[in-house]
Amino acid sequence: MALAAGSTTRLWTLVAREFWRKTRRRLRAGPIYRWRYSGRTPERVLIAPPDLRLADPQIALEIYYGRYPLSGHMVETGGKSPFQIDVPNRGWQKSLHGFRWLRHMRAAGTDLAAANARALVSDWIAMHSNQIAGVAWEPGTTAKRVIAWLQHSSVVLQGAEFPFYRAFLKSLAMQIRYLRSMAREMPDGKDRLRARIALAFAALSLPAAPSTLRSATRNLAEELDHQILPDGGHISRNPISVLELLADLLPLRQTYANQAETPPPALINAIDRMLPALRFFRHQDGSLARFNGMGATIHDRIATILRHDDTVGSPLLHAPHSGYERLSMGGVTVIADTGPPPPVDVSNAAHAGCLAFELSSGRQHFIVNAGIDTYGDAEFRPLARATAAHSTATINDTSSARFSHSLRVSDLLGSPLIGGP
Repeated sequence: MALAAGSTTRLWTLVAREFWRKTRRRLRAGPIYRWRYSGRTPERVLIAPPDLRLADPQIALEIYYGRYPLSGHMVETGGKSPFQIDVPNRGWQKSLHGFRWLRHMRAAGTDLAAANARALVSDWIAMHSNQIAGVAWEPGTTAKRVIAWLQHSSVVLQGAEFPFYRAFLKSLAMQIRYLRSMAREMPDGKDRLRARIALAFAALSLPAAPSTLRSATRNLAEELDHQILPDGGHISRNPISVLELLADLLPLRQTYANQAETPPPALINAIDRMLPALRFFRHQDGSLARFNGMGATIHDRIATILRHDDTVGSPLLHAPHSGYERLSMGGVTVIADTGPPPPVDVSNAAHAGCLAFELSSGRQHFIVNAGIDTYGDAEFRPLARATAAHSTATINDTSSARFSHSLRVSDLLGSPLIGGP
């Protein structure tokens, strides 16, 4: 009973903290603060950073015909702008407003794709640029959008007339100032790190004072030192977080080089640690072990990232700070979870997988965890996180960790881990 009471106290402490954080965030989005987001409009984009994420020209064609395959869901708009329709799937909405799908327009490489990209960005500016509210302006989504607009500015601005060019830069500058204000209010985790990455991209890609770049670089370095562990893992203990963050950090390192700026040592060191960590979690068939939020692997995504790994040695055998161990001999690989649960602030995807392991031989997997279906039905997610979905001992059909599944708090917190070994 005392343990349950302790978990309840922890949960409501988290609720109170997150409620206060969101209250401050709403204040910063209101008229009292909004004047701070206005200011000088940049004259041009100096450089478009590279994007390492996979792109498919066929998806650009689907989008042209009003079909949006985002976040595992296909939505047909029936000739309307996607920003005009109400789609109840939150993941789809976040993907839409994150604009990472612009990379498919770039891959298409046609004037038609560029015009469509420009029209969709124009729709967003008209409908959302002056109303700081909803999914579109969640700081994590805003960070993704800032990065995507910068990376694909050459496509969006291809053939653009001056009024659109000016409106694009004005909206982008406003989003950057908003994100700069909100970053310190964001909860711990990869979204906050991505916000710092976005601000560093902005300071490099747009005309900015040297002090702006110094500040962005300093904040990025502090966040990297906090979130990237000495063995290269992420504080969430989720292998997919390493992959996703590398997809932003590697282009950022290249952008520093392209602008003849010295990247912070924390960025170089983080990448040098994370690339071997990514290989640590790989089985010989190229898939990642299914721990703490990892699900099915898209092999080409990993190959694209590891192409930048110059070490090309054997994977590490120990990741003590992340809490994992690896055994490998011949074609046999064993990867085991030997660590405690992650900090509660970054535990929304954590599993009750104490001492779980996976075993493969060559390209065959013999013992695996269930893993998370990223785009599956939300009601199955708690089952995939339970101990019984892992290759480890289960006592009395009870999970080794407890999660909050309260509908009353899920909108604020999701379902964090509130008790465990």
